[in-house]
Formats: sequence, structure tokens, C-alpha cells
Amino acid sequence: MCMSSCAVVHVERDFRAGKAHPNSTTACCEGKVPRSVCSESCPVGKRKVPRRGEPTCCFDCIMCPEGEISNKTDSNDCTKCPPAEWSSEQRENCMPKIVEFISYEDPMGTGLATSSVLLSAITLSVFCVFIVYRHTPVVKANNLVISYGLLVALILCFLSSLLFIGQPRKVTCMLRQIAFGISFSLCISCILAKTTTVVIAFSATKPNSKLSVFVGSRLPHYIIILSVIVQLILCISWLTTSPPFPVLNMNVAINIISVECNEGSAFTFYCMLGYLGLLAAVSFIAAFLARKLPDSFNEAKFITFSMVVFLSVWLSFVPAYVSTKGKYMVAVEIFAIMSSSGGLLCCIFFPKCYVILLHPEWNTKEYLIRMGNSNKRLNRNS
Repeated sequence: MCMSSCAVVHVERDFRAGKAHPNSTTACCEGKVPRSVCSESCPVGKRKVPRRGEPTCCFDCIMCPEGEISNKTDSNDCTKCPPAEWSSEQRENCMPKIVEFISYEDPMGTGLATSSVLLSAITLSVFCVFIVYRHTPVVKANNLVISYGLLVALILCFLSSLLFIGQPRKVTCMLRQIAFGISFSLCISCILAKTTTVVIAFSATKPNSKLSVFVGSRLPHYIIILSVIVQLILCISWLTTSPPFPVLNMNVAINIISVECNEGSAFTFYCMLGYLGLLAAVSFIAAFLARKLPDSFNEAKFITFSMVVFLSVWLSFVPAYVSTKGKYMVAVEIFAIMSSSGGLLCCIFFPKCYVILLHPEWNTKEYLIRMGNSNKRLNRNS
């Protein structure tokens, strides 16, 4: 017989479908030798799946699943790609996964870096305004040195976000969180020192006030130094026990490798954030209690509002940070750094710059004293 079992199956199937004569076996033998196949060959990128109850040459061809390839015809199995590679669309070969991080060439990275530099330049401009008008009452009213320190801290906060852009390396992973933690500690401690100065200045005017001994003292400066030292100790212990390091995260997406910084000790990382939250909460409470002190020099109201903005940003940051992955997780942290720093800059310094630059007639001692007396009368009536 000139036909194989597979060919017989093929002929019988055609006969049932009305496409062949039952004696077509003889016709086949009289002509060319028929192809002894039931199914066509499976191309590259697919594998064979035998049909149940039929000869072995009868099979179906199915596409290899994602992450696997078949680089030869009539393959029985698919080969899994290495962890750092992924299958092509046709499942013919493995290709390197896309390496993802926020780069300066990335539109998102470019926008964040530009915003960071721009906000730093704005803060530096405010710093220059305060230096030029350092002898005016508005600038001198709330401890000039601490105001300078706060502006420097805000510049460092904005610039620290640049460390989060670019491919993470061992050095940058260690520096980014340390720079962020120390700069924000300096920033919040300066605000706490300014609030303490306001409280001492007005409480000392009361008869037999125990706070009068702190008038003219360096207590606000000690608050800044002590607050930064505590954060510095936390950061040093973090670096010595379990420092941050770069990792390749392959769980972000099937075809993406995200280069990230593993925080090392998550406990120390959250201790650093918790300490910043504690400083901000203390500053908010102190400013809130001093917000109604009767004087136009009093900036406690602005500090209170700035702390509301600061705490709101970072309270919303935690769930957003946990729920995002890859480079978007880093983008959320950068946005939180810049928005919270920008909130402090706007709430505390922009009102002063408004008076200094646009209403210099308000920037006189006589005007401010008159406004202070007016505030006292309003408070007594209320």
C-alpha cells in the first residue's frame, strides 16, 4: 500500500467530508507519492500539541506563552527565557527586558529636575531679597539668622530631590535618603525654633513669666542643633547597620526591570520619617497655640498653615508610596519633597516678600506697631 497510516486518516477524513472518493487510495498510488502527514509543520514560535485519539502525526500548533520561545520548527516544548530577558512578540527569540528608572532624558525626569532647579532658584532669590532688606522691620522681626538657616535648608531640600533622578548606584542610594532626612530636619527644626522665639517673646511680656529668662538666649539655636544631631545619629546608625543598596526589581511588569534602591533597614527608614513627623507635629502645636498672639510681627499663623500643608503632603505620601511601583514610586517621593518644601516657602516667606517688594510703605516700624495695636484691640473685643 502506497499510503501511510497518517495519509489513510487524511483520505478517510476527506471522504467523510465529501471531498474524496473511497477508492482514492488507488488514484494516489498511480500519481506522485502523497505526503505522509496529517498536520502541517509547526513554525518557529509555536509548539506541537498532539490530538487525543489520533496518530502522532496529527497535532495542533499553539503559540508559546509569554516568557517562552521556540526557535525551531516542530518543537515539542517551549524554552523559558532567562530572568533578565523576555520573549519577542512572535515568540521566536528572547530579548533583554527594558531597564527602567527615572533618567534625566526621560520626560518625567526632565520635568522633575527642572522643577527642582527652578524652585531652588526661587528660594535663592528670596534669600537675596532678605539679605538686601535685612535692616527692614519685616525681615528683622522674626530672628534673621534662623530665617537665613531656613532658606538654606529649603534650598537643600529642593536640591536633594536631584539625587533621586538617574540610575541608582550604591553611593546615590545612600546619599539620597540621608540628604533628604538631614535637610528636612534642619528645615523643620528652624521652623520650630522660629515658633519658640515667637512664644518666648510674647510670653516674656507677662508679669512673673518664667520664660523671661530665655529672652535673648541661644535656646532657638540649641533646638536646631539638637534636632539635627538626633536625625544625624539615626542616619549614621542606618548606614552602619543596614545601608540602602541598588537592586533589580523584576516584579514591576513582565517585560521591565526596574532599577531601585532597597532601603536596607525599613525600620530605620520609617524611624527617620517618623522623627520628621514628630518635629512637624511639635512645630504645628506650638504655632497653633501662638497663632493669636497680638502683634503684626507674629508669623505663627503662617507657620501653622505651613505645617498643615507639610503634614497633609506627607500623610498622603505614605499610602501613595506603598501603592506605586518602579520609577513612579520614586516620582511620588520627589513630588512629596518638592510640594512640601514649596508649601513652606510659600506660606512663610511669600507674604513677607509681598510686603517688601510690592508694599514698602507697610515695611516700617510705625506701620507695624499701629497694626499690632489694632490687633490687640480686636482680640480684646473678641
